[in-house]
Amino acid sequence: MGRLEEARGGCPADVSTSSNLPQPPKTSSNLRQPYLTSVFPYKDENPTELTPLMTVGIIALNVLAWLFVQGAGAAEPLARSVCQLGLIPGEVLHTVPPGTAVPLGEGLRCVLTADANWWTVVTSMFMHGGWLHLLGNMWFLWVFGNNIEDSMGHTRFVVFYLLCGVAAAATQMVVDSGSRVPMVGASGAISGVMGAYIVLYPRVRVHTLITLGFFLTTVTLPAYVILGYWFLLQLLFGTVGVIAGAQGGGVAVWAHVGGFVAGLVLIKLFANHEYLERRRGGMVILPRDV
Repeated sequence: MGRLEEARGGCPADVSTSSNLPQPPKTSSNLRQPYLTSVFPYKDENPTELTPLMTVGIIALNVLAWLFVQGAGAAEPLARSVCQLGLIPGEVLHTVPPGTAVPLGEGLRCVLTADANWWTVVTSMFMHGGWLHLLGNMWFLWVFGNNIEDSMGHTRFVVFYLLCGVAAAATQMVVDSGSRVPMVGASGAISGVMGAYIVLYPRVRVHTLITLGFFLTTVTLPAYVILGYWFLLQLLFGTVGVIAGAQGGGVAVWAHVGGFVAGLVLIKLFANHEYLERRRGGMVILPRDV
């Protein structure tokens, strides 16, 4: 947890096109990268048995946090929430000296402290950098999360979601341990949901919006195509970023990778065999060992 204070004499800041913060936080977002804004899954053909109470609850918590903790994007509360509740790898791991300042807005800066503040691993999952960041993440969670909750039950889903978020944050901290920029966003955890989805429902049809310049169309593709494409892009851009020494251009791509892999692994522990068997019409093909 950094300390927000007024900058003296002004601080240079980078411009972010998707965030209200002049100095963009590192976001675990599905929308921050141009190659993902052109491919947007908007629904699947995968009805559920259980009411997705926890999926709706998590979405509600994120929206409430955005409105009442982050001030719906107003400059000072947004900067304060990102500084105090965002995950700063260099602060948590003590790889950046205390007192290091990160500009977060006009006349505002986040000053790193000597405290590890491990709890920001969780709070950062409920913070966002802008309206598009929030809405995009919540839509992805709704499209894929209700089916994963349906596969394991309400309580297991909450634990699964949080564990995937922790794995995502840990992966990003390992790869970018010296980062002084706060990391916020739900899509590390949502990436785990997507990893689980590709295991349980690889052939379910996902309706996807595709934009190519001014050309707009929709296609229906199997989940393994959409989610596999997305994951490969995370690996590609993450690897290129490591080689080039630039970590994702403001996007925590390794959090996506870590969350997705965690979902691939953990779903075999969390999926409830009885729930899966109960699905209508025998449309679910059980993965081996589930």
